[in-house]
Amino acid sequence: MQGPRRATVLFITAMVVMLPGAMYAAADGGVSPTAYTLTEVFGLPITNSMVTSWVFSLLLIVGVHILVKKPTLIPSRGQAIIESLLEGIRGIIEPIVGKHIVRHVLPLLICFFVFILIQNWSGLLPGVGVFGHYDAHGHLIYYFRPGNADLNMTYALTIVHLAAWIYFVMRFAGPKRLLLDLFGNKADKSEVPKPIYFFLFLIFFFVGTIEVISILLRNVSLPFRLFGNVFAGENLLAGITGTFSYIVPIPFYLLETLIGFVQAFVFILLVSVYIGLICNHGPEEHAHSS
Repeated sequence: MQGPRRATVLFITAMVVMLPGAMYAAADGGVSPTAYTLTEVFGLPITNSMVTSWVFSLLLIVGVHILVKKPTLIPSRGQAIIESLLEGIRGIIEPIVGKHIVRHVLPLLICFFVFILIQNWSGLLPGVGVFGHYDAHGHLIYYFRPGNADLNMTYALTIVHLAAWIYFVMRFAGPKRLLLDLFGNKADKSEVPKPIYFFLFLIFFFVGTIEVISILLRNVSLPFRLFGNVFAGENLLAGITGTFSYIVPIPFYLLETLIGFVQAFVFILLVSVYIGLICNHGPEEHAHSS
């Protein structure tokens, strides 16, 4: 009896979650690719994505404070949840960024992961991405929209990543290490004939130039990857609500739950790789940073 009862509870819960989605079906134009301006403060627009991100950020801060009011040697259940999350992320990124800087990088990456995850999942909750109106182009304008469905949000996250990357590289590798990694001759002078060795300087300089371009392009791929996945999911869910709204959306909601987690994980994994490529060269090369 436990199996059918559990399945019934899950089905009823899914119905409650899907119910607000039946109120609106997407128009032919789909969801607007830009956030909707709700009001302005001192000439600065306040969009629906901003309001949603502020609300869920506040809920996240309050939630963490409730779970861990005062850390203790013997962790409470809430503290154990937070510690498990921290240890899990640390175990994944430590081999990538290196043991010597993982404790410095961990706060940034754990904040990235939790913030992006909550913002991705916010669009699956009742009331978000549901209530709104259609504009003149047939786009559905939500009053509450997932934060990461706005390209401005994903660009802001990328700017934070870039500033953090520069800081960690300059602190734990230094400009000399950075230049050597980008443009330095990687060949062993004792094993390569001199003419070929000096010719390789040109090759590695050319490769370094390409690497610099790829570093700059990271600031395009990171925000568009995250925005594209969240915005595509938003369009998908808007397109299937309305007709058979109680049955059809269920597997897609589960899929979007998985995608929201994967995108948050991929983001911190890529940031870890970007930092580790320059900084993770072994403790002997970074003795000055301890």
